[in-house]
Amino acid sequence: MKVQIVHIESCPHRTVAGERTRSALDALGHPDVPVEYVLVRNTEEAAAVAFAGSPTILIDGRDAFDSAGSTHDLACRAYATEQGLAGAPTQGAIEEAIRARLA
Repeated sequence: MKVQIVHIESCPHRTVAGERTRSALDALGHPDVPVEYVLVRNTEEAAAVAFAGSPTILIDGRDAFDSAGSTHDLACRAYATEQGLAGAPTQGAIEEAIRARLA
């Protein structure tokens, strides 16, 4: 499994998204899977990956949360959580997304 955090340089949520993704992988028994950070610097780079705003979590090249659709804009992304919109998904939501991809 390949896991990437695709982000823009100014993204304040990339670190928490990466930490939660790491914790989710560990909780699901995948401590050997690295979390790779991928910096998107321009619209061409955004178009080359499944970028849906920063941060986008990719599992094997696919957006873990397909609801946003892709964009070439270098913009932030909002995730729906039980507490409202947030800049990164919860660890539980990431665990669910990983389980769904592995099913």
